[in-house]
Amino acid sequence: MSVNDGKKRCSWCNLDNGLYVKYHDEEWGVLNFDERYLFEMLVLESFQAGLSWETVLNKREAFRQAYDNFDIDKVVSYNDKKVEELENNQDIIRNKLKISASINNGKVFKEIQKEFGSFHNYLKTFIPDEVIYENNKTSSPLSEDLSHDLKKRGMKFIGPTIIYSYLQAIGVINSHDDDCFMYIKNK
Repeated sequence: MSVNDGKKRCSWCNLDNGLYVKYHDEEWGVLNFDERYLFEMLVLESFQAGLSWETVLNKREAFRQAYDNFDIDKVVSYNDKKVEELENNQDIIRNKLKISASINNGKVFKEIQKEFGSFHNYLKTFIPDEVIYENNKTSSPLSEDLSHDLKKRGMKFIGPTIIYSYLQAIGVINSHDDDCFMYIKNK
């Protein structure tokens, strides 16, 4: 389904993929600090490593089903049988290291929630009070610092580029093209 509604979007947005257009128009660059969403996006962004976001996005619903709608309490209790089920699920990305990291990262995420009261409270120790507007970057001192701290806490597949993408996804960094209707809307 190609979208041709006259709205100017970011140059990377594939107008032939309705899911991608919807994600661009309704989520990417929009502040969202819901704890489940923060966890979902962290998992999905870590699966993106080495792949395109469009590939991950096209599998998002399958990920939601496979990962119990990103219920963190369920994810952190996955046993070997569940891991094997995930590794054999042809509808998701079946990278053993990324699957293992997603469960591990869930455990660290919960530890951070316990320490700070929420993952959002933890993020607030790094992020500014205002949305950052910047384009054409894949990392920043902010993503480097946050990535470093998350790695120190034991997370995996969360390098500075993945964390930069994560911060874009949850709306901390608005990287919409300057002439994109979403850049103007959120400023």
